[in-house]
Amino acid sequence: MSFLEPSLLSELESFPLRTKMIAEGALSGLHRAAARGSSVEFAEFKEYSPGDEIRHIDWRVYAKADRYVVRQFEQETELTAQLVLDASASMSYRGSTKLSKFAYGAHLIGALCHLLIRQRDRAGLLLFGDRTVDHFVPPRSRASHEHDLLTVMERALSKGPGGDESVAEALERIAEVTARKRQLIVIASDFFDQELNRTLDALKWLRARGHDMVVFHILDPDELNLPFEGLTKFVSFEAKRELLASPRSISREYTKRLHAFLDKIASECIAAGVEYYRAPTHYPLETLIGSFLASRSRDARRQAPPELSWSS
Repeated sequence: MSFLEPSLLSELESFPLRTKMIAEGALSGLHRAAARGSSVEFAEFKEYSPGDEIRHIDWRVYAKADRYVVRQFEQETELTAQLVLDASASMSYRGSTKLSKFAYGAHLIGALCHLLIRQRDRAGLLLFGDRTVDHFVPPRSRASHEHDLLTVMERALSKGPGGDESVAEALERIAEVTARKRQLIVIASDFFDQELNRTLDALKWLRARGHDMVVFHILDPDELNLPFEGLTKFVSFEAKRELLASPRSISREYTKRLHAFLDKIASECIAAGVEYYRAPTHYPLETLIGSFLASRSRDARRQAPPELSWSS
């Protein structure tokens, strides 16, 4: 766990990572299941029947209505989470920030791995980008599994991102392994994809299947604000294309297309019930993750994703 900063993890210790769906599983944990159990989360009343536990009779209702009713509770269970990190070549970009997009995503996903394993949930990992290397780790909840997950990411960090596997292909792979059980699926990517509509369709399909979907849209501030001056050569990491241009001459059209790209992803995610966070790499990770975790707390008000300032 050497690439995760202790200060980041300590900031998040007080937040549980909860799912918004009804979880399925056999172990006792933080998340609501479809079955009725004996946790502290009240569900409903039912008429007393022989065999019901006397300790669950609500005596206040009996005093008022002269009838026996039993409190039922939501059984809580473990969560299964699939964490999906974009390791394609475009994620290698780093401008003036401390971390590249890939490193920022790895720290984000690594912190979520830590939280999930700490609360005894099942966490799996898919790193996609290079089609020749399979970086899929099936979900498990044992304590040593955190080491397995973070070791895979640490090796990928030392090697660096590469390849051009699309987000859509990765999501279709996830759809195959999650077909039978609803899960929390977290995707961290820049979504620089030639098949954006196919990607959005895959996100919507997974959400329609009952999965709890979260998108972290990772971008470098340079990609948002185009701060370059003078004649500049722009190089595509994946398509092997180059453009020599003055940033001032392309700024208006670039900003227009960028806004259209960002708005399309955000609006379609939100309309489909996919939780969306724009995550520029200069934004403090502890604040981003803290906002996400707080939004999932049963007792906390929903917090909005961080706002961005745009410059022309």
